[in-house]
Amino acid sequence: MLPDRVFFDALADAAKGETLPRFRTGISVVNKLAGGFDPVTEGDRAAETAIRALIEERFPEHGILGEEHESIGLDREHVWVIDPIDGTRAFISGLPVWGTLIGFRSNGRATMGMMDQPFTGERYFADGSQSWYSGPDGERQISVRDCGSLSDAILFTTSPHIFQGEDLKRYRSVEEKVRLFRYGCDCYAYALLAAGHVDLVVENSLQPYDVGALIPIIEQAGGIITAWDGGRPENGGNIIAAGSRAVYEQAMALLAGR
Repeated sequence: MLPDRVFFDALADAAKGETLPRFRTGISVVNKLAGGFDPVTEGDRAAETAIRALIEERFPEHGILGEEHESIGLDREHVWVIDPIDGTRAFISGLPVWGTLIGFRSNGRATMGMMDQPFTGERYFADGSQSWYSGPDGERQISVRDCGSLSDAILFTTSPHIFQGEDLKRYRSVEEKVRLFRYGCDCYAYALLAAGHVDLVVENSLQPYDVGALIPIIEQAGGIITAWDGGRPENGGNIIAAGSRAVYEQAMALLAGR
């Protein structure tokens, strides 16, 4: 048995009950890195716990890959991929561009997913064939746009400071060709791409839970999302997402150093 929209909404509601009351409240932050800054909050952990409890009750035969707690059953046919707060830096800064990511894989392929932004009341959902938006201005099916070429594109990345060495050089070669670039929107950037508001997202060093829910949202809205080498993006790494084939190919040529 596969999950439906009602169950995804229930998962998002459970996470919202843990994240939203803690947003803009000055909650404590723990740094997960000794040599850098990788923040986690009690909201991250509580939200993932709430999501996992519902999954384990309803679908005990499914595996779960989560950011904050131990993964289970990753070799199973169906696996949930969870990032309870994608964009923790935004969360602790009071910026409402973080989101709860709830993805669903079947036989290793991302097939369904939801990005929930509780503060703005927006949800982006891929049901297995189409992508949908619901928010303060109603509910509708969404699709990517075709801006024509890289020179007309709006580009997002979380931060150019994340790139190192050759990756930074290749990213900059894309950035200098676009019409407009913006930083710092994490998962929200991918949702905006799926809804046809922006054209390109380029990032590196992502984890599977960073993209698991976003892959089907983009693909089922008609977009393209792959690794920089053109392979499937489920395992994370260096990721590119585009709203049109032309923009994707032009950006990929630069990322490949061609």
